[in-house]
Amino acid sequence: MTATRPQPRPGVLDIAAYVPGKSTAPGVDKVFKLSSNETPLGPSPRAIAAYNEIGKRLEDYPDGSASELREAIGKSFGLDPARIVCGAGSDDLLNLLARAYLADGDEAIHTTHGFLVYPIATLGTGAKPVVAAEKDFTADVDAILAAVTPKTKVVFLANPNNPTGTYIAFDEVKRLHRGLPPHVLLVIDAAYAEYVRRNDYESGIELVATTDNTVMCRTFSKIYGLAAVRLGWLYGPAHVVDAINRIRGPFNVNAPAIAAGIAAIQDSAHTEMARTHNEKWLAWLTQEIGKLGLAVTPSAANFVLIHFPDAKGRTAAEANAFLLKRGLILRQVGAYKLPNALRMSVGTEEANRLVVKSLSEFLGKTA
Repeated sequence: MTATRPQPRPGVLDIAAYVPGKSTAPGVDKVFKLSSNETPLGPSPRAIAAYNEIGKRLEDYPDGSASELREAIGKSFGLDPARIVCGAGSDDLLNLLARAYLADGDEAIHTTHGFLVYPIATLGTGAKPVVAAEKDFTADVDAILAAVTPKTKVVFLANPNNPTGTYIAFDEVKRLHRGLPPHVLLVIDAAYAEYVRRNDYESGIELVATTDNTVMCRTFSKIYGLAAVRLGWLYGPAHVVDAINRIRGPFNVNAPAIAAGIAAIQDSAHTEMARTHNEKWLAWLTQEIGKLGLAVTPSAANFVLIHFPDAKGRTAAEANAFLLKRGLILRQVGAYKLPNALRMSVGTEEANRLVVKSLSEFLGKTA
């Protein structure tokens, strides 16, 4: 049958579009947005100043290779800038990796509650997303390896994972890599790496440095507070970097983002302040919400996953509606196959205390 209008490639219409966390609560004077894992401390003042300075030269194209930014990242992490690619957020780079390494009929693996961009990027190339079951809301290496077939070309691993906040130890990441065929690309999405305070964690830099089929993605949207300008980076083997540079847009990172990124990564004191704030309040929220009788998945990131009972008057949807009326915007995670949970970003002290107080009221307890 002849098509009567242009048709998208197979797989595109199977995509459930990504829906960002809410940012408004109608009818409420003061709103606390805790739905997108943004830092409550905001960006470094140095990053804001660098961003504003670029406003004087908006007629100029940015540096197409983001060379100064790559050098700043390389210096900060001890990496070769030639093996770094920058993009408009880490999701830009995840999509570029899918475009470069997946074709019609290929398969890409992600875990049950993995980041929604993974199946979206996979389906957009005509490949098939394959889901590997998790254990206790955590990636299971054995399940991932069992899902590998001759069609597998990419494995997406969020470590720590969004929206669960769980992570797997570096020994397990290395075991996963050892079990993969050499032609399969392991993509480690370490968007929340800067927040992790665990001795058995490694962001993926070591594996990238020592193997030919591992890539690590990072972002400036979280601890650096630059979500609005869309900035991420990738560290990979030279041959992967070469492939990505061939298909990325020639100016895929804007000039204000480059300037702000350089200033942000150089302000280590501001980053440490954000890390310290998160460490304190992540532990406090986990403990205080747990005291209310709600299960909280142990998190290594800057958010908590709160589980609600499937009982009338106590569900996640009802809790969400209750909190919204108080200006507290959390993230519903039904799209992540977690219909009875809400994800809460670690916020300011005021926001954190208000959430606990409001949840206590919702559950009919006294704070």
